[in-house]
Amino acid sequence: MLNGKEVTGFSNTEEAAVGLTYVVPFLVEDVLKDEGATYSKTEDWAPYVVSDGPLITGQNPASSLLAATHLLNQLALAANA
Repeated sequence: MLNGKEVTGFSNTEEAAVGLTYVVPFLVEDVLKDEGATYSKTEDWAPYVVSDGPLITGQNPASSLLAATHLLNQLALAANA
């Protein structure tokens, strides 16, 4: 499902920074890569969003506003199509 898609998500370094690397059942960054996605990230805790068609992913909670802006832009484009 994610094979070939460009995505982002909570990074391994962010997970380590909050001390949960060995608590959570999987690391999002690793799973996305394992599923064939093209994963990218920016500095820890910085807002970062990747859009691949209708799929919009944010790196961390700081990305929420930016992700919402991407969604609203996609909805506006669809409404005007």
